[in-house]
Amino acid sequence: MLKKHAQFFKSLFILADILVLSIAWMLSYFFRCYTTFIYPVLKTPPFWLYVEFLVPLWLIWALVTNRLALYRSRRIDHFLKELFDIAKNLTLTLFILIACIYLLKKFEFSRLAFFYFWFMGFLFLIASRFSIRKILNALRARGYNLRHALIAGTGGLGRQILQKIKISPELGIRVLGFLTGKTEQIGKKVENIPIIGLYEAIDKILTKHKIDIVFVALPINEYKYLSKVIKKLQGHLLDIKVVPGAYEFTTLRGGIDELDGLPILSLQGSPLYGWNKVFKRSFDLIVGALILIVMSPLMVMISILVKTTSQGKILFRQERIGMDGRSFQILKFRTMNMDAERESGPMWAKENDPRRTKVGAFLRKTSLDELPQLFNVLKGEMSLVGPRPERPDFVKEFKDRIPLYML
Repeated sequence: MLKKHAQFFKSLFILADILVLSIAWMLSYFFRCYTTFIYPVLKTPPFWLYVEFLVPLWLIWALVTNRLALYRSRRIDHFLKELFDIAKNLTLTLFILIACIYLLKKFEFSRLAFFYFWFMGFLFLIASRFSIRKILNALRARGYNLRHALIAGTGGLGRQILQKIKISPELGIRVLGFLTGKTEQIGKKVENIPIIGLYEAIDKILTKHKIDIVFVALPINEYKYLSKVIKKLQGHLLDIKVVPGAYEFTTLRGGIDELDGLPILSLQGSPLYGWNKVFKRSFDLIVGALILIVMSPLMVMISILVKTTSQGKILFRQERIGMDGRSFQILKFRTMNMDAERESGPMWAKENDPRRTKVGAFLRKTSLDELPQLFNVLKGEMSLVGPRPERPDFVKEFKDRIPLYML
């Protein structure tokens, strides 16, 4: 039920966003071609050309918003953060769309139309989201479609459920209270929600209160109550949601999997499978190539400076550990004298490192020495967004000292 509710509202926002972006895209054509706010159009491009690029616009928006998690759950009082995320997603979508347009040599598009689209799209997206949230809040405030919940378990899992409900008010769930296995806890509160009874008294509590959902979130040390609680709940007309106690041990990308209808709790896993892997690789290729094209004049200048100011190669290669523990040769502009680690061995870069060249000091300070890593990105050895690929010597050290470092 929760997943279905969340997916419904996510779909509602996605459809609304696609609709308003399509309107903004069409209006950008009419504003540019049939108004003279700035300068007149010498030749009006065909309207069908803009219609033709609606589908690419939708696909790019879906790719970008999925990659940057625009449609994640949000607190209502953090709307300014949402505005920033909308602007970021819209800007990246427009840049990728422009790149596709010019790669296809469709020079009939107006640069001013792109500006109109971004400006109107931003305003329309804000207005759409604000309106939907206001309507939903008004309906919830009047008691429409509210569902009252009970949480069995006052430990970490029960508190997590309460937090998830609080940051997802669009679900319309109101927690009335907690159940516990300890008599001394009755009457106390968990984040302003009262602990109203013991597990054994669940029949009386359900009779006294109108409950639609019960979340069973018993910690592992209270699993002796689980079968009794479930049996008592099965006699009532309500939704029963069980959060396994083992979920407390989830680490990276844990969740629920399914094997031919059999639910399986996954304690850790990789997100880079299926469409997520396709989207991430597409993002790296498109954005990485665009950055490389834009920065290539600067990279040529840096190459000349490195070569003319010190002896040695322009590029510095170093073994790093990447995805799944695979090693690769990372590329950087050389910032130190040749054979700088012959005597010292592998060591962390430090401020005012005497091994640096004069140009190298500037490159490190501005991080411009890392620009050649764009070639690693295009080869698939690195990603534009991801954990830092570290040297093998440091990986061996950190994996024993830092919990979950390898994850």
